[in-house]
Amino acid sequence: MPDLGNLQDPTPMDGLTFSNEEVLPKGGGTVERAGFVGLGIMGAAMARNLLAADCGLVVHNRTRAKAKGLAKHGAEVADSPGDVAMRSDIIITMLPGPPDVEEVVAGEGGLLEGAREGALIVDMSTSSPALARELSRTAKDRGVGMLDAPVSGGDVGAVEGTLSIMVGGDEEDFERARPLFEAMGKTVVHVGGSGSGQVVKACNQIVVALVIEAVSEALVLGSKAGVAPERIIEVLSGGLAASKVLEVKGEKFLSHDFGPGGKVEYHRKDLGIALAAGREHGAALPITAVVDQMFGALVAKGRGGWDHSALVTLLEEWSGDGAR
Repeated sequence: MPDLGNLQDPTPMDGLTFSNEEVLPKGGGTVERAGFVGLGIMGAAMARNLLAADCGLVVHNRTRAKAKGLAKHGAEVADSPGDVAMRSDIIITMLPGPPDVEEVVAGEGGLLEGAREGALIVDMSTSSPALARELSRTAKDRGVGMLDAPVSGGDVGAVEGTLSIMVGGDEEDFERARPLFEAMGKTVVHVGGSGSGQVVKACNQIVVALVIEAVSEALVLGSKAGVAPERIIEVLSGGLAASKVLEVKGEKFLSHDFGPGGKVEYHRKDLGIALAAGREHGAALPITAVVDQMFGALVAKGRGGWDHSALVTLLEEWSGDGAR
């Protein structure tokens, strides 16, 4: 099974009290137990917010040390995704991409092997709309509900519990999972049927990528013309060009410290999903295709693990400045 995350043991949260009791409400006043599979940069922070909200939690990660880091805060550690499913009513996954989602949900020892009838799987990974629909049908045949609920907001939003969560699937399942969503995010929207969450996430990733590219072009032009980059960021942030990208990534553009929040290689994967959806539905995405190729060039240069704001280094090199 692939590695489900890439994060050191979570930072202790002094002063918070955690409970391992089953406290999540379900219709009729009963309670449900939550599971979480995939404790990478995003997943570990999201799981910590569930624990901080007194959600009883069973966790699994292929790198067991990352799961053990949550055990001291009240989480139980499971040996496999199937084990998580056997011990949970609602199971959340936060995985790198479609192959990992398919294996963890439907593969040997996966969630569908362990899930009881009536359980609910909530995939919060960025994955394929077509796969989301396929897995939802497979789960339904086994008496298990499934939502696709990808997120936006990056590592900062995951830590602060302010993610934007776009959810596809049945309305009843959405309402059932809402208490969990509200512990992890600020904007929680049911956007339609199965696969719709992944479609909206693809739309989100197009906008983020194209804004990063536009900011990069602006910084390179301004710098070549002799204007200080910090002044450019300041002005852009106060006018019509203002964006969350500038707010969150502005310092990275200026410092050229590209320690990852959102990795180049992951955003390239996301644009691949968007382009596939465009082909499926007959939507022309010409600029998305160009930026996808730019991210591919960064991967070829060994920068796939850098933050996606490192796109600026490619434009600097093309402009004769070289990466700093």
